[in-house]
Amino acid sequence: MSDEPTISADDTALLKQAAEGYQKLRQEIGKVIIGQDKTVEALLAATFAEGHVLLVGVPGLAKTLLVKTLAEVMAWNWHRIQFTPDMMPSDIIGMELLQETASGRQMKFVPGPIFANIILADEINRTPPKTQSALLEAMQERQVTSMGKRYDLDPPFIVVATQNPIEQEGTYPLPEAQLDRFMFSVYLDYPTVSEEERVVMETTVQRVIDLQSVFTKEQMIGFQGLVRRVPVSKHIVSYAVAIARATRPNSEASSPFARQYVEWGAGPRAGQHMVLAGKALALLEGSPAVSTAHIRKAVPQDQRRRLLPNFQAAGEGIDAMKIIDTILGEISESQYV
Repeated sequence: MSDEPTISADDTALLKQAAEGYQKLRQEIGKVIIGQDKTVEALLAATFAEGHVLLVGVPGLAKTLLVKTLAEVMAWNWHRIQFTPDMMPSDIIGMELLQETASGRQMKFVPGPIFANIILADEINRTPPKTQSALLEAMQERQVTSMGKRYDLDPPFIVVATQNPIEQEGTYPLPEAQLDRFMFSVYLDYPTVSEEERVVMETTVQRVIDLQSVFTKEQMIGFQGLVRRVPVSKHIVSYAVAIARATRPNSEASSPFARQYVEWGAGPRAGQHMVLAGKALALLEGSPAVSTAHIRKAVPQDQRRRLLPNFQAAGEGIDAMKIIDTILGEISESQYV
């Protein structure tokens, strides 16, 4: 008898439904978003895993449109928060206001834009750390606190933040605690020639796009629960942990490449997010278990912003992705199959 974890018959049927629905989601989103296939896949995987996403890309790559389209095909409420240097935490979570009631004047909490299913935190690095931190509790605990009172955020809830990788003037680098809350950091690339031609052609004419919602909120909450139940073997967990530990220059399990070029490696949350992302990717494929291929696919999006290359790496033009690719090449998948 095998000791490998298995999935129940009911969950198998639900898994098939989720995988078929994922293909419909891709089709609906594809009516609006041209190209960006890897970005769409990563965003949907994070959504199924209840994870937050940081989208990094120059203006004009449809970051806002992608989030808006996702909310529409999910039939979710969404709010776009434009982060600015003068924004205060209360502009995000809400505030207590004195209001007239039947029993006289009373302080009443007025919810801020954080109360939605999808939050688009646009140009998140343009606001000071004090305001950035207003998102920490919401992203981790799915709640906010105002005047000592806690308010729960209704599920489903995800934050999708955007950041311009080029413009640095008037920006505030995200603290490590904030970056660590994101499951994926997705770098959007320019479209191919054919994709860019389609973008120009289709967006310079009048067109009506009929988007159909694919899932109800209740269905998505059920799928998010299913992701947690997708089986993962001890070998796969060991593979994810080995990757995370190999990035730490002072660890006994450190990669020689990391010792030479990494100032600071990935923490324990990296392993958690890799396994969760692997489960979500397995679900999207309709696979009843997580493989090393699923973990490997999640690594670049998960690890990229968790690694801090040192000065030697900067001097030699070695970035986080080069470090990640090298480490993945050093760790043999065969011993974890």
